[in-house]
This record gives sequence, structure tokens and C-alpha cells, in this order.
Amino acid sequence: MRQYELTFIIASDVDEQEYNAALAQVQKWIEEAGGTVEHVDQWGRRKLAYNIGEYTEGFYVSFGAKMHPQATAELERNLRLFDKVIRHLLVRADERD
Repeated sequence: MRQYELTFIIASDVDEQEYNAALAQVQKWIEEAGGTVEHVDQWGRRKLAYNIGEYTEGFYVSFGAKMHPQATAELERNLRLFDKVIRHLLVRADERD
């Protein structure tokens, strides 16, 4: 398994319950693929650098996760189709020896 950093933006028009459900859903996708979420960093509501659709703000979240490389395509597909997530970025974390 490899270490990945997943950063995503949740739409600003969700309430606290929908926000928590979105976090749980993303974590569930990672765990269903055989991965583990090692840390969750919630940056809170922030102004976007540019408008994404009608959104000018969003809730930024960063996950540190270990996953199999084959599982990343399915995770990114789910994130693209999930209407609560307006942007995401999944990158392989640098290996440190």
C-alpha cells in the first residue's frame, strides 16, 4: 500500500449534518477499497481562489490515507460524481527514507 494525500472542497451550502455525512462517505470509500485513513485535517470554511460554479466559498478537508494504487481510480470516480464535493486532488505522498 502507498501513502496518499487527498484534499477536497465540500460545497459551502451544506449544513453540519451533511458535512459530517460527506466526510464519512469519503472515508467509507477509502476503507471499502482496503485502505485506511490515517489523519483528517479540517481547514474549515475558506474563500475560493476563483468561483467554482456558483460557489465562492467551501469547506476544505485533507485526508492522509494508505491505499492500494489500483483503488485510486475508483475513489476519484466516486469523488467526481459526488455532488457535495466540488473539487478534489489526490496525490501520492513523497516517500521518506
